[in-house]
Amino acid sequence: MKKNQTVTIYHNPRCTKSRQTLQLLQERGYDPQIIEYLKTPPDKAALEKILELLGLEPRGLMRKGEDEYKAAQLDDPNRTRDELIEAMVRHPILIERPIVLANGKAAIGRPPEKVLEIL
Repeated sequence: MKKNQTVTIYHNPRCTKSRQTLQLLQERGYDPQIIEYLKTPPDKAALEKILELLGLEPRGLMRKGEDEYKAAQLDDPNRTRDELIEAMVRHPILIERPIVLANGKAAIGRPPEKVLEIL
């Protein structure tokens, strides 16, 4: 049964896409574990796992328009993978949202319907 399946959403309640994705999951009968990642940021290991599941490098998961991105000069091509991940741990606002984990897979809810592919 769907409701018993473990679904996790890295959620920002102030983000429209994040709210839409959470609503979509709930409308489909899922009761996801909600992690407000700005209050409880993922650690380095969790980010590494999310990147692996998404098949992305760190910049692919980063919100490049954020002030923190520019201030930390994260667009510098000499930045290492570890430096970029550490920046996301320190400044979780840099992490694209929402991220949904289910069935050993991950998806970014942009658009929200994209997460249905992993359920």
